[in-house]
Amino acid sequence: MNTAILTAARQAFHKELTVLGVLSVSHRVVDKKTKRREWVASNADISQASSRALALHIARQLNAPELDKGPGQTAGGQFESAVTHFVQSTFPRMAAIRPGTWTVENVGAKRSTDHIAQYHPYRHLDDLARAIAINRELESVLGNSYVISPDIMILRDSVPDDKINEAENVVDSQSGLLSPLRLANSSSSAHTKHVHAVLSCKWTMRSDRSQHTRSEALNLIRNRKGRAPHIAAVTAEPSLSRIASLALGTGDVDMVYHAFLPELIAAVEEKGTDDAKEMLETLIHGDRLRDIADMIIDLAV
Repeated sequence: MNTAILTAARQAFHKELTVLGVLSVSHRVVDKKTKRREWVASNADISQASSRALALHIARQLNAPELDKGPGQTAGGQFESAVTHFVQSTFPRMAAIRPGTWTVENVGAKRSTDHIAQYHPYRHLDDLARAIAINRELESVLGNSYVISPDIMILRDSVPDDKINEAENVVDSQSGLLSPLRLANSSSSAHTKHVHAVLSCKWTMRSDRSQHTRSEALNLIRNRKGRAPHIAAVTAEPSLSRIASLALGTGDVDMVYHAFLPELIAAVEEKGTDDAKEMLETLIHGDRLRDIADMIIDLAV
């Protein structure tokens, strides 16, 4: 039997992370007083023994390479690229349950502009940004809550009438004249894409990164004119308490997806504390944490 598309893509995703050294292990000093060294995975918090133990267990399961030093500041961007490649190779293959013409875009270096304002349901933000550029007093009133800089967007093209009417005569010149999903209603060829999903990528979740993801998710919800897109977070964080800081609760992100969930489960079973085991069970059975492969199916809703 052939390997399923999601299984093969997940394996390729992990291979990309290990070949690039994004997921790697290095021999590092973990105790400055005694100069004691350990093998430390690149996604571990070196100051936290539990994080080191779980991350190393995951890295060994995936045959991560041993390098002289970790990936440094480039890891976040490379993780975004790997997630982008994973989604590009899988989501369009869900056409049986979610047909459409799709673009998966890693915003990356384009964050200097309000990139999302090019697409429905956020096109009005472009007009707002121009108004603020002309009248800076508006900025002091509105703040920057309208500025949204996603990591990855999944975009859907507007649909031409011949496609809508492919099976039956659904639309004509008398009905359905305002919906932007109908290509015939677009005033410009530049305004024919719709934000289906926004993915926030966090290689690790140190300091205030979880709060930043929540804030951006709320901005996506508050600033739309139309249906809210799927809003999800993808992380490789090994610490359950840090994952929980974003995953617990409802109302902002749809779900947190882990890059290595089965591997994390195995690591927690062998190396985790009772608290970690309990939290992992709470997150999974409470529908707040799933594997990155599940994300592709969930996004088809």
